[in-house]
Order: sequence, then structure tokens, then C-alpha cells
Amino acid sequence: MNENHARLSPALVETIAGLSAGTISTLVVHPLDVVKTRLQILRNTSKTPVSGFGIFKELISKQEPIQSLYRGLTPNLIGNASSWAIFFYFKSVIEKQLLIFHSGSSSGALTGNDVSDTRNTLTPIDYFLASGISGTMITMTTNPIWVLKTRMLSSDKGTEGAYESMWQGATHVWQTEGPRGFYRGAGVSLLGNSHGAVQFAVYEPLKKVWRRYIARAHDSNKDARYGEEKLGNSATLVISGTSKVVAGTVTYPYQVLRSRLQTYNSEERFGKGIRGVVGKVWREEGWKGFYKGLGTNIVRVLPATWVTFLVYENVRYYLPRLEDERDF
Repeated sequence: MNENHARLSPALVETIAGLSAGTISTLVVHPLDVVKTRLQILRNTSKTPVSGFGIFKELISKQEPIQSLYRGLTPNLIGNASSWAIFFYFKSVIEKQLLIFHSGSSSGALTGNDVSDTRNTLTPIDYFLASGISGTMITMTTNPIWVLKTRMLSSDKGTEGAYESMWQGATHVWQTEGPRGFYRGAGVSLLGNSHGAVQFAVYEPLKKVWRRYIARAHDSNKDARYGEEKLGNSATLVISGTSKVVAGTVTYPYQVLRSRLQTYNSEERFGKGIRGVVGKVWREEGWKGFYKGLGTNIVRVLPATWVTFLVYENVRYYLPRLEDERDF
């Protein structure tokens, strides 16, 4: 191997893995995202409930079913791909600083092996903080994209008030609502950062448990050069699914509030501000209104989570090794 070759930094590996994971998972599960968004903004006061399957059948019965199922793909793809890339980058950087703090290092320099060797010093609270801070940065950066995505997913192309494209929607928001329009729902989205924080506070410790009590009981896939066992695909499915269900169930109400705050004519339809929306949901629909679309969301997020973390874990594991093999 060429010793002078500069290897990819851990933060860059995390960024590439996150970008790949966000792109692929969005392409796979976008239709379910359309169904979930429409369920969340639906004010169903009749005795006949509207199901996610009913909305799905309605979408595929349209003259252009593929376009209907992939309505709003552009902002969703840009938002998810960039969010995962930025998230894993900042999460890696913050975790490294926490490792330096816990190890008492004053140099601020940790190699890849140092990170692997001292990773067990991070606690669930550390992962919660790293994910929460990273999520806050992403929210303030990408909220305008989510406003456009929500409005496009919640309406059919060609209907009154529907955006024809992401650019046309951005122009309309700027002209009619000003800069504040792009940050509708930002407050509740910041509350929603607790979702990612809870998820990784469960996910990362479960990974450590797997490596400690399961991987070492069998033939380890640990590579001495990198100081880390490969997280198998089956383990990735179980661990990522468990952490997502826990986080999703605990924090789901914020998604309903965010969708209603970000959609068209939100103040007239759902109430003004977070308190107004919460009050109206409670009065008209009770506590169940805060969990509208939860079943569809679980069906949607599990495949999305599995695809995301399978891509993420495999890319972050193999990318440095492919880089090294290329230099031999």
C-alpha cells in the first residue's frame, strides 16, 4: 500500500455513508411517505375511517399512478440525502470530541483505532447529546425543504393551489409568506429532534451489546487494522428496527403537529401555532388524533430504516477497506 496516500477521514466516511443511505432509502419508500403525510393532515370527523390502504388505492387509480406515488420526490430526496449526510458528519465530529473529553486527551487527535478502542466510554447520554445537537443543526438547515415537501406530498398535481415543482413552490412561499414561511413547523421540528436522539441512544448501545456478548461468542469478524467487528446484516435489521420503533412510538405526535403546521392554509384549517394545533386536535379528535397515521408510519419507517442502516453500515465498513485495496 502507498503509505503516502491520505486515507478518508472517519467523518468523511460517515458523510458518504449517510448520503448513500438517505438517497437509496428515499427512492425505495417515497410512496409510503406520500400516504403517511396525507393521513397526518386528514381531519376525519366522519364515522367512516380513512385508512392508509385506501389512500394508496386512490393514488394508484389515478391516470398517472407513478407520478402520483412519487409526487414531491425532488425535495424529499434532496432533504433526506443531505440530512443523513450532514447528520452523520456532525454526529461523528461531536462523538470524537466526547471521546477526547472522556479519554482526557489534550491533543485533540484521535486515530481510527483510537476511536474504536475508546468507543465503549461513550454512554447512551453521549449518543443522545451528539444526535440531538446534530439534529438541531439539520433542522435549521433543511426546514425549508420539508415545508415544500409536505405541501407537495399533501396535494395532487394540478389541483387548486398545488405546486407544479419545487422551484415554483419556493417562489410562491417567498412571495406570499416571506422568509418565515420556509420555517413553518421549525419549532415542533426542533422538538422532534428528540426522535433521532432517542433512536441513537438505543441504537448505539445495542450495537455495543451485540459486539460484546454475541460477536465475541462466535468467530469474530474483527479486522485488526480497523479495530471493529462488522455488524452483520441480520443484526443491523434487528437493532435498527428496535431502536426505530421505540423512538417512533415515543415521539410520533410531533410529526402530526409538524405536518399540520407546514401544510396549506394551516392556520385556518388546524389552528395558529403549536398551542393552537394541539388544542384543536385534542378537542376534535382526542388523544388518538396525535397518533393518526402511526400504523402507516411504522410500516413506512421500518423498511426505510432497514434500507438506510444496511446501506450505512455496509458503506462505512467497506469504504475504507476499498480505499486501502485500491492503493496496493
